[in-house]
Amino acid sequence: MPPSSDTSLHTGDTAEIDVVLPAHLHARPAGKLARAAAQLPCRLEISHQDRTVDATGILAVMGLGATAGATITVRAHGDGAHDAVTEICRLLRAID
Repeated sequence: MPPSSDTSLHTGDTAEIDVVLPAHLHARPAGKLARAAAQLPCRLEISHQDRTVDATGILAVMGLGATAGATITVRAHGDGAHDAVTEICRLLRAID
C-alpha cells in the first residue's frame, strides 16, 4: 500500500482509518496529534501493532513507537467520528 493510501471503516458512531506514516511519530507530531484530538467532540484512539492508546496523551502516542512507513489505525467513537478520523489522518499524512 503506498504511503498516501488508507483503508476505512465507518459504522454508526464509530469510524476507523489505517494510515501509513510518512515520518516518525516523535514528540512534535505526537504533540500536534494530541492537541488536535483534545479539540474533537468524540473519543479518539490510535493503534499500532498490538497497542491502542488515547490519542490525547502525548506520551502514550509517543510510546507506540510508530516509525516512518508504519501503518497505524485511527479510530473514533461518538458524535463526529467520521470527520474526526478524516481530520486526524490529514494531520498524520503531513507530519515531518
